[in-house]
Amino acid sequence: MHRSSQALRVLIAASLVAAVLGSVHAFSVFIVPLESLFAATRSGVALTYSLALISLTFAVLLGPRLFVLARPSWFFLAICTLGALGVLMAAFAKSLTMIWLGYSLIFGGANGLGYGFGLQISAQVNPKREGLAMGTVTAAYAFGSVIAPGLLDIALESGGVRLAMLGLAICLVLVGGVAFLLLQKADFVFLSEPRDAIRTSLSKAVQRLLWFGYFGSVLAGLMVIGHAAAIARAAHPDIPPWVAPVVIAAFNLSGSFLGGRLADSVTPGRLLALLALTTSAGLVTLLFFESAAALLLGLSFVGFAYGGTIAAFPAAIAKLAGPGASARIYGRVFTAWGAAGLAGPWLAGVLFDAGGGYDTSLAVAAAIGVLAAGVIHILFRRSDLRLA
Repeated sequence: MHRSSQALRVLIAASLVAAVLGSVHAFSVFIVPLESLFAATRSGVALTYSLALISLTFAVLLGPRLFVLARPSWFFLAICTLGALGVLMAAFAKSLTMIWLGYSLIFGGANGLGYGFGLQISAQVNPKREGLAMGTVTAAYAFGSVIAPGLLDIALESGGVRLAMLGLAICLVLVGGVAFLLLQKADFVFLSEPRDAIRTSLSKAVQRLLWFGYFGSVLAGLMVIGHAAAIARAAHPDIPPWVAPVVIAAFNLSGSFLGGRLADSVTPGRLLALLALTTSAGLVTLLFFESAAALLLGLSFVGFAYGGTIAAFPAAIAKLAGPGASARIYGRVFTAWGAAGLAGPWLAGVLFDAGGGYDTSLAVAAAIGVLAAGVIHILFRRSDLRLA
């Protein structure tokens, strides 16, 4: 098969799966319905999203060991089926604990495997254009979070949590089947670099700085994504609950695509530091300005910067470590995303329960964003760091 045709099929399959998996970032539309359904606290419901991100993170970390166990077509089919089973469990849950097991643990884990695998195979079939390929998959993931809030809100209004979860499970099964057929025709085999190769690719000090830079850069984005509908409701009760997630997801989408493209042509340190500062600017806007326009502007800043960051970081790692070792190194660095996913949404819920608002959370996250920009600046000024 011609290389370009193979690359296109792989990229489409990865993007389709990513689009459905991106619905996890529309979780904020479930916050109030789940509070009512189980008489739960805001922090308890928010923990559902945080646990899903933790499960997702461990799946990305362990993914490189699993990616080689089956052909890509069967791997995608298996993880989509697994994700559907987890969502079905959540659909018929009788307690919040069962939601955590089905949605957070099982669906979250399948989400991480699908997203991480899609990033790596798209990069492998597009050498020298890793940023564009990874940015496309990340943008597809963001696109899923753009369209999911409105669709889930309709399902929630019509049939509650059960109908919304059932609809998501059906989408997972259908997309898994389409991705299976595309990858069967592409005849693509995932290539894994020997374990010893990772030891000489990036020093531990560089990996630690990458970790802290990534953590600080995405913490605010994950916090706001996890509470977007609730933040908007608290500031402007007249705004429909799906509007805030759609706004942040739409700019997440544009940031993902642009961030991936820029990672191929702009110095990564400058790009990533600027994105971290943009996040802090968005949080300051949310904190100090009360109009509806300021709310939407702040959400758009945070969404754009988050999308750009999650697209540019893996592309930068691929260029620093090489396409083979990058899967393992990205898995390690990606644990920062999981730590931020646990700390951001859950802590925002705790502080909301304690003080009845989001101001403290926004202020802390804005400060961390500035610190992250400083860490990234220091990282990319190191003399031992060289881009491929």
